[in-house]
Amino acid sequence: MAENNGQGALTEAVYYILLALHTPMHGYGIMQFVKEISNGRVNLGPGTLYGAINTMLSKGWIKALEQESDSRKKEYEITEEGKSVVVGEIVRLEELIRNGKKITGGAEK
Repeated sequence: MAENNGQGALTEAVYYILLALHTPMHGYGIMQFVKEISNGRVNLGPGTLYGAINTMLSKGWIKALEQESDSRKKEYEITEEGKSVVVGEIVRLEELIRNGKKITGGAEK
């Protein structure tokens, strides 16, 4: 099985948040990015978003950027460890798709 830092499968929310943070952004920007990239299928609520952010901060997958003293919006950015986690997840997902196509004959609906 592919190496993805031993964290197991990422939730869809965490995966999309990590993708979003390849460009530094604040919470609302992350929610908008995820909604747009998923064609509206994934709509993160604030509780889900900030719960995931706190978890990823504690794991070192993302970091909070220093902010201006007059700014209320905290921006976040993915770390090198977070980038490694995303790459591991992509490899894992590609394996799932490859095996699924192998079994089903690659049929797409």
